[in-house]
Amino acid sequence: MPWLSTLMAVPVLGAVGVSLVKSDKLAKQLALAVSLVVLVLTAVMAVRFDPALGAAKETRFQFAETYDWIPRFGVHYGVGVDGIALVLIALSAILVPIVILASWHDADGTGAAAPPKRSVKTYFALLLVLEAMMIGVFAATDVFLFYVFFEAMLIPMYFMIGSYGGAQRSYAAVKFLLYSLFGGLLMLVAVISLYVIADKGTFMFPELIGVIQDPTTQKWLFLGFFIAFAVKAPLWPFHTWLPDAAAQAPAGAAVLLVGVLDKVGTYGMLRFCLELFPEASKFFTPLVIVLSVIGVVYGAIVAIGQTDMKRLIAYTSISHFGFIALGVFAMTTDAGAGATLYMVNHGFSTGALFLIAGFLIYRRGSSQIADYGGVQKVAPLLAGTFLIAGLSGLSLPGLSTFVSEFMVLLGTYERYVVPAIIATSGVVLAAVYILWMYQRTMTGPTAESVKTLPDLNAREKWVVGPLIAVIIALGFFPKPALDMINPAVDHTLSNVHISNVHVTPAVAEKKGAGQ
Repeated sequence: MPWLSTLMAVPVLGAVGVSLVKSDKLAKQLALAVSLVVLVLTAVMAVRFDPALGAAKETRFQFAETYDWIPRFGVHYGVGVDGIALVLIALSAILVPIVILASWHDADGTGAAAPPKRSVKTYFALLLVLEAMMIGVFAATDVFLFYVFFEAMLIPMYFMIGSYGGAQRSYAAVKFLLYSLFGGLLMLVAVISLYVIADKGTFMFPELIGVIQDPTTQKWLFLGFFIAFAVKAPLWPFHTWLPDAAAQAPAGAAVLLVGVLDKVGTYGMLRFCLELFPEASKFFTPLVIVLSVIGVVYGAIVAIGQTDMKRLIAYTSISHFGFIALGVFAMTTDAGAGATLYMVNHGFSTGALFLIAGFLIYRRGSSQIADYGGVQKVAPLLAGTFLIAGLSGLSLPGLSTFVSEFMVLLGTYERYVVPAIIATSGVVLAAVYILWMYQRTMTGPTAESVKTLPDLNAREKWVVGPLIAVIIALGFFPKPALDMINPAVDHTLSNVHISNVHVTPAVAEKKGAGQ
């Protein structure tokens, strides 16, 4: 069965169906049903995935499909997954039905903070198209195909922000588009240059590994890819588009923007920058580590000073993406696996924060933190889930983000002691911005404007409940995810010619038992 093609085709066909139905209610129900089908197919594919094959070159990408697309230029429709790509596709498949359920009224124009009425069918069709693009970008094993998906993702997100966002939606959407197009154009130049210089007559990623040997050429091509990924991530100082886009986007779109789309940047660094340009990656590692550490501290400090709830969450993500980039370029197994797991965990924890903040804003009609206070007295379940999601964001032990952040810092410390120590301050600052936001919104005297605030309804419980369950489950038992990730990270670092890769005792014991 062509699993990956099916995973992309189902939401595209679903989007067509959603756009053709006559009823808005039926459009929502159909979109939810299609996204659940994608989730089930992804779960079945994940069960059939064999992590043990990840270290073998010939079986590295499973469920692979390769067809000629533009034979004249060696462009293929090539897709396949290793453990890194699979967990990110799974993240996308889990978040989309949750976002659809959470967005039941986002496109209706009925909320106090909602834009004028827009087409409900179009909104949910865009969500399904975006899901197909997200799966495609992680599955692509042809560099040109990856670039096509990389750029195509912009289109549905641009319209969701620009048509369904807040008061400054047009400005935020255009800024998001311009920044992304700038990075994409640099990447296009690098992709074409890679094809010409490699002179292999193909864009297939496995066949381009190790082909570019000249150090100077590697450095220029690395920069073309890296800047595009740094903008997408967003890594400091390429981050300024994110707070505006996340603050103005509907809550569901913000979840996918920060939870999945931005991960394409850090995924691209790990997949393409390290493996295609290993010597250039080592050359630029000190610079990237400095930028990452600055991002960790800067994002956390600026988050503390925010008065808008959604902008605060956006700046926390800038800090978290600093951790992820730090783990990628530390180039150890612990840090690389931690960075990949961090991409997944960040999607769940930040997704929960954005959605619960969206529920608050929908009820109160304001995203200003000062307009709240004492919410836990009138909506204890809403406040409790908000607290759990926030504690995951500050990496409390027992919750999912702690595992990945600890692995990143441990793996970084093995090679770069000072940056690891400085980055640890981000953990302390995270406690400040999360707990202070919770204190100002949820505790203290109940503000007059929130005394009649309703608690989570049945639909919202189905939205938040799975996210909280995953956050707790991955906090206590991350092994299934790490079992998929570790072989793929080992293979990646072997292509970067890293021989002194440290592994944790648990991983070492597992490998020894396998031998």
